[in-house]
Amino acid sequence: MHRSARRRAREFALQGIYAWLVSGDTDLREAGSIDAHIQDSPEFESADPVWFKTLLHGVFADAPALREAFLPYIDRPLDELSPIEHGILLIGSYELIHHVDVPYKVAINEAVELAKEFGGTDGFKFVNGVLDKLAARVRSLEVNAGR
Repeated sequence: MHRSARRRAREFALQGIYAWLVSGDTDLREAGSIDAHIQDSPEFESADPVWFKTLLHGVFADAPALREAFLPYIDRPLDELSPIEHGILLIGSYELIHHVDVPYKVAINEAVELAKEFGGTDGFKFVNGVLDKLAARVRSLEVNAGR
């Protein structure tokens, strides 16, 4: 199956965010080495490097605000989210909030695809529900226009 360069960039960004979340490095000391390590991967050439950097560093820089945005819509404490779901919600929230050039349905669908590929059995349903509610709040004009 051929994946777009942006999809691959999201997959690599998720790997980096996952590594950051499990390392517990909240002060971003590891951001540069995580970035470099992922870009050294032989498969990285299939990814959009600009979109990868945008997502990875955007999430790193804005994680507290992104968590605040999706927190009202999760059904468990933040520390009970798997690092995969947590990372996917950070990426999806980042795209919804900071990249209105990405249609909200695309941002949600891409997050759902990441959850189907890397997350737990029904994790994609959870991710879809959370981001759907967030989109209704942060992209209300676009969401309402589509209904």
